[in-house]
Amino acid sequence: MHILSRVAAATTAFVLVAVVANIGTTASADIQQFLDVGTVSVPRADCGPGSNPETGLQGDVPAEDRNSGRSAQGYSCNTSLVGGYRGQGGAITSTTFDHCSYTGSFFPGNLIGENRGVQVIDASDPANPVVSTSLTEPAMIGGTWETLKVNHERKLLVATAVPFVSGGGYISVYDIGDCAHPRLLNPGPGSNPSQPLPFLAHEGGFSPDGNTYWAASNGGGMLTAIDLADPSNPRVIWQGLTGIENHGFGVSPDGNSMYMSAAAGITVLDVSSVQRRDPYPQVPHVGRIFWTDGIFTQHSVPVTYDGVPHLFTVDEAGSGGVKLLDVSDVNDIAIDAKIKLEINLPQNAEANLRSSQGGSVFAYESHYCAADRPANPTALACGWISSGIRVFDVRDPAAIKEIAYYNPPALTGQNVTLTNSAHALASIIGIPALSFLSQGRAALEGRSNPANTITQRSGQVLFGDLSSDWCFSPPEWHGNQLWTTCSDNGFMVVQLDNDVYSVPADQQSTVGS
Repeated sequence: MHILSRVAAATTAFVLVAVVANIGTTASADIQQFLDVGTVSVPRADCGPGSNPETGLQGDVPAEDRNSGRSAQGYSCNTSLVGGYRGQGGAITSTTFDHCSYTGSFFPGNLIGENRGVQVIDASDPANPVVSTSLTEPAMIGGTWETLKVNHERKLLVATAVPFVSGGGYISVYDIGDCAHPRLLNPGPGSNPSQPLPFLAHEGGFSPDGNTYWAASNGGGMLTAIDLADPSNPRVIWQGLTGIENHGFGVSPDGNSMYMSAAAGITVLDVSSVQRRDPYPQVPHVGRIFWTDGIFTQHSVPVTYDGVPHLFTVDEAGSGGVKLLDVSDVNDIAIDAKIKLEINLPQNAEANLRSSQGGSVFAYESHYCAADRPANPTALACGWISSGIRVFDVRDPAAIKEIAYYNPPALTGQNVTLTNSAHALASIIGIPALSFLSQGRAALEGRSNPANTITQRSGQVLFGDLSSDWCFSPPEWHGNQLWTTCSDNGFMVVQLDNDVYSVPADQQSTVGS
């Protein structure tokens, strides 16, 4: 039996190798879609007057610019900085409402210095934003990670405590009718240190009607529905394990479908029984799509094109970029388009690694995006970590192109002063660890030779130098301005110039949850 088992195993391996080797001619379309790595970038933006364009590949901060100090000038194309507030850095994600922005907290660095917790920034004068107050409940000083979200319908601001990667127990709910002075609504359950709630979180977000806040824990795939019908008394109404790994998500406009990020892809969950408040809700899996082009899928932005439901789905690592998915049939989800920059392409893996060494664990990855309206979006703006803020014309899904970008000035060497910057704190590690999978694949496919990536930056395996910023937050639409936060530079108001963007009358910045 032992010999037969070996023969069977060897035969199986041979068949698998043969299938992969002939993937282009013998495999199904689904398998091709699963294995395909995008090798085409979106067209570059045509930079007009006042631009300070990139010096290398689209999205790159070249090693030469990092070493010479050129990256400290930043890069811009059809954009200009109106104003900003740096403070002690911008943690991971922020959110905005009306004339205010809310800067997330990164534990434990946010406890150092005078401004603890979540900073409320009044940007009624976008050229001169000011801090109006600080939120210091347990959830706000415990590190908000990717849980700090706003529901515009009910004018609520919510976050949970995530000290490091995963957390939970504490949730704070605020009325932001007066956006510059949020009012705590739940002084008891979830906010009082002696009254934690039983949930885990890494990421969180609302159902569109604002009655449910969903907390997703990455490790173990736990998902929790927290009822906010009475925001003074948040309570857990459903909890379950939905996969091996959860991340961010998007929720359909009717609140009945959740597009949950997986390790590399999405799972569609039917959450209608929670939305209806059934006595014993069930949350079944009803669809899924996975891929090998990108990992740690971050979140999804539900939109429609001519009434057909789609998602912009973002990969946090592995150079997957952003995918536009047709989800009209959850049993047959299709990738309609891929949005990648030149620096994300496998044929440019050598350049990617040469420049990103010494910049810490992330390199040139997409993270959070916002569409300018949910129905027939005209533009998509994304935080692209070391590539800055990227803006795309998405009116025609078959012809997506870049129209603008703003990569803020690098704050090289200022690690010690940026105590609330996730980038500064993560820079104890210098190597771009989250790029290794895509780098390894490129090498195995003969597209990259690791020997060609060795530079004077290769020795920076510890203590990254902040030679580029990290832009994690969704750039949210406020007319022809984008309000966003990057880890080092903090809150920024970036204006789109040179008539590259026309504000639609029904603009409604859409993040997805």
